[in-house]
Amino acid sequence: MHRALVLFDIDGTLVRRAGPHHRQALVHGVRRVTGVETTTEGIPVQGMLDPVILTVMMRTAGIGQAAIREAMPAILRAAERYYLRVCPALTDKHCPGVEPVLERLAKRGILLGLVTGNLTRIGWRKLERAGLRRHFRFGAFGEMAKSRAGLAKLAIREARKQGWIERDAVVSLIGDAPQDIEAARANGIRAISVKTGISPVEDLEALQPDELLRDLRELRLRMVE
Repeated sequence: MHRALVLFDIDGTLVRRAGPHHRQALVHGVRRVTGVETTTEGIPVQGMLDPVILTVMMRTAGIGQAAIREAMPAILRAAERYYLRVCPALTDKHCPGVEPVLERLAKRGILLGLVTGNLTRIGWRKLERAGLRRHFRFGAFGEMAKSRAGLAKLAIREARKQGWIERDAVVSLIGDAPQDIEAARANGIRAISVKTGISPVEDLEALQPDELLRDLRELRLRMVE
């Protein structure tokens, strides 16, 4: 039984500047299954779930909703397979303070999980290549719910169902986007924001997270217990 649960976003929170490979995987997935050329250009992907990004890409390219829905499962699989092949080493792409913070939280007996818009195999592969996979017991990924709030709900429910945390344990969500704050608020958990992503700081400030940190080096145990 863990004393608390901390849920982490990946991109902009744990790793950054990870290269174009993730976006390329989404484009490849659509091309492989539908034959249509798409792009993520012009799409504000920060904080979005991968299936939502794919939907916007295809709608912009003129694909109808019914066709998108039918093709989506195969597109997700194709995108994941592509990313597994091309993901580079990311050990030098950590956001500031990541490794020491994860070590300190685990040593304190705090359960660590993921809430990310990445597809499952893409998210785990990204953390493997960053050397961070070992810190996380479980996660909720982009294809598992329709919103980031839904993903956070799934993660909390899983932790309780497995008996990893008490029902009244403190739960926090750490992320770099406004959607992370909104997801925390929707689930009644602590919202901790970091300025290590590409979201404008004023957008984060406007939502008044419980903590707004320059980066994870400013995280203190009292903030998550």
